[in-house]
Amino acid sequence: MDISVQVKVEATIKSVWSAWTTPEDITKWNFASPEWCCPRAEIELRNGGKFSYRMEARDGSVGFDFAGEFTMVDPLKRIEFSLGEERNVKVIFSEIAGGTIVEEIFTAENENSAERQRHGWQMILNNFKSHVESQK
Repeated sequence: MDISVQVKVEATIKSVWSAWTTPEDITKWNFASPEWCCPRAEIELRNGGKFSYRMEARDGSVGFDFAGEFTMVDPLKRIEFSLGEERNVKVIFSEIAGGTIVEEIFTAENENSAERQRHGWQMILNNFKSHVESQK
């Protein structure tokens, strides 16, 4: 099952793309709630390139690596990646008047409900929007 989330970011597509693909930026927005953080981000943005983002509870009680391989990179337009286990993600960047729409379409995993996954991914996307818009 595929799930879709999206957000409108009031920033240029170049700013949005940069924040999405720069490790220093990724560590500032890639978590779902204030209790979590992203202390490390490594990214090799090219077809076949790998990425790994460390996500941890701020109290150090739990953490995991969110990692995968890029299957398609079309600068300023689209990023696709595989998370393994037949899970894929598409991120589409669309320039519109007054900003940029970022849409993520991802294959659901089997451990959590679709609604919980949608909510978590949307919260991360909302953090992304806040981070980019705060850079103005």
